[in-house]
Amino acid sequence: MTGAVALRLVSLSLLLTSGCALLRHKPAPPPPKPVVEVIEDKVPVAWREVAKPADQERLDHLRDAWTSGLGAAARFKTAISAEGPLLDPAAALPRAAPSPGAYLCRVIKLGARPALESFKPFNCFVDAEGELLTMVKSNGTLRPAGRLWTDSDTRMIFLGGLAEPGQKPAPYSDDDAHNVAGVLERVAAFRWRLAVPYPRGGGTLDVYELSPLIPATPVPARP
Repeated sequence: MTGAVALRLVSLSLLLTSGCALLRHKPAPPPPKPVVEVIEDKVPVAWREVAKPADQERLDHLRDAWTSGLGAAARFKTAISAEGPLLDPAAALPRAAPSPGAYLCRVIKLGARPALESFKPFNCFVDAEGELLTMVKSNGTLRPAGRLWTDSDTRMIFLGGLAEPGQKPAPYSDDDAHNVAGVLERVAAFRWRLAVPYPRGGGTLDVYELSPLIPATPVPARP
């Protein structure tokens, strides 16, 4: 082997050795960044985005309606006292949302003629529709039906329509003449009220009482 050939072989060996060393010490590529899918929370629509200005005005003056209605009915002190927390403006309790189901309901009108009038009970139903609850009065002369929006832990806002005899329940709409707006509150165990200030049927305040309609449990016969 000539000297020139030997020199080339040594140079090639040194080049391969240094190349292997570079390959061995080359840093590993960084791991790929994790891909995180961000899903925005669905924000419920606030009731003020749905309520008409006239109904917002009525609801904002609910306290005035209570004061005026109870003042007009002051001579019915015994009847008002007998209703307990139902006619107490400050009786709202936490967890206002009622459970879906059938309810026995009745209406007490304040501020009309007479200044306090209680009507016979009727049937109404609470149901779930997506993220909202719905409430409908199923019989009687005037039948409100609509949706309930959470406003705070102690109250919900009812926005609906009023159906007359022979009509289907009317939805809340631009037809202000048939709209109904009220505040739903829990006032005792298994007892709710829907207060409708300045109702279109006259008077100062309509108070709907809601009590769960629980089927009677048959008592087993004694042996």
